[in-house]
Amino acid sequence: MDVTLHLAQDPRADALLGRSPLAALVGMLLDQQVPTERAFKGPRTVADRLGADDLDAHDIAAQDPEDFAALLSEKPAVHRYPGSMAQRVQQLCRYLVEHYDGDAELVWKGVDDSRELLRRLEDLPGFGRQRAQIFLALFGRRLGVQPAGRSEAADVYGEPDSVRPVPGLTGPASPAEVRAHQRGRRTAAKALRPARRG
Repeated sequence: MDVTLHLAQDPRADALLGRSPLAALVGMLLDQQVPTERAFKGPRTVADRLGADDLDAHDIAAQDPEDFAALLSEKPAVHRYPGSMAQRVQQLCRYLVEHYDGDAELVWKGVDDSRELLRRLEDLPGFGRQRAQIFLALFGRRLGVQPAGRSEAADVYGEPDSVRPVPGLTGPASPAEVRAHQRGRRTAAKALRPARRG
């Protein structure tokens, strides 16, 4: 895996995401309740604080939980909730060690059916259906992982030219475009709500 992504909007962080399947999974896990760019910059920050060039599932799984939480909490914190996210990142890495010998790429490598890939992604700690669909769409569009039925399994996130979160991040201007799209959808949804009677 060696592709160009623009999720973190930071060259070093995006380079890690483009070559490290584990970094991509960790970034996706962190992408909640913080701006997308901050979430996907997280894997690079974690690697730097561990003194490594890449993330290693075995190493992260074996970290003392308190020490690892402290590492994510160092200023600037990796996430708005660094303690709970440190726990989730370690749970993800332990799962990958137990089920995939620590090799995140084995989650999708050789899988030729999107329903099976979606199931595998949903089984990852901290993922669930929506996060799995977003990640499946990201892989189909950016990384060339396109098993049969990918668009259908990814649902609305697999639509061509989607500007929904994460899969739509294609270049330096994209985060602003994605946020504008989200604001437009929220405004449209509010306009459809019945007016309250006072």
